[in-house]
Amino acid sequence: MKHYTHLFLDLDGTLSDSAPGIVRSAQYALESFGIHVDNLDDLLCFVGPPLEESFQEFYNLTPSQADEAVKVYRRRYEKIGVYENALYPGIPQFLDKARQAGKVLMVATSKPQRMADLVLSHFGIADRFAFVGGREDSSRRTKEEVIRYVMKENGLTRTEDIVMIGDRKHDVLGAKAVGLDSVGVLYGYGSRDEFQAAGATYIVDTLKELEELLLA
Repeated sequence: MKHYTHLFLDLDGTLSDSAPGIVRSAQYALESFGIHVDNLDDLLCFVGPPLEESFQEFYNLTPSQADEAVKVYRRRYEKIGVYENALYPGIPQFLDKARQAGKVLMVATSKPQRMADLVLSHFGIADRFAFVGGREDSSRRTKEEVIRYVMKENGLTRTEDIVMIGDRKHDVLGAKAVGLDSVGVLYGYGSRDEFQAAGATYIVDTLKELEELLLA
């Protein structure tokens, strides 16, 4: 087990159970295209990956339609969905223990930068993080680009010092593209098969296991 000095954490599905707000906002956006989805579980594919990817991959929208769907999604999400959200039990304590252990905590999320800042402030945990890196449509559209941005802005070049923690394959693949190790957390929305196929360095079932892996 390597000693990592910097922990990069995903937000949705890793720090918070954000599914209710995300899937209801996706449902709202799809309605505008005449696509009716009654079972919200069918929309869990929207938790984690960039939104336009999910609109195209799972609902066959064209790129231009997907861009419009994202705009409709955000109209609801920014007013209502962002608050249909809750931290996973034990997250504040984990963050505090990590900092006490000397870890530098940073967020690397596909959520838009201003929404990531809003969510972290809403939950009162923004001060636990040395840096928050989110998506910007014009420059940072993929998890790899977000990770590279966080590293560049903080002058981080030693990939062996950093581990990416997330709940979907996009976190793992983004980390691999940059040369980082990764931890897939199964308490979020991904699966063991998904993490294994993506090549996660580690896979943990619970937050307690994550703590034992990185802080013991």
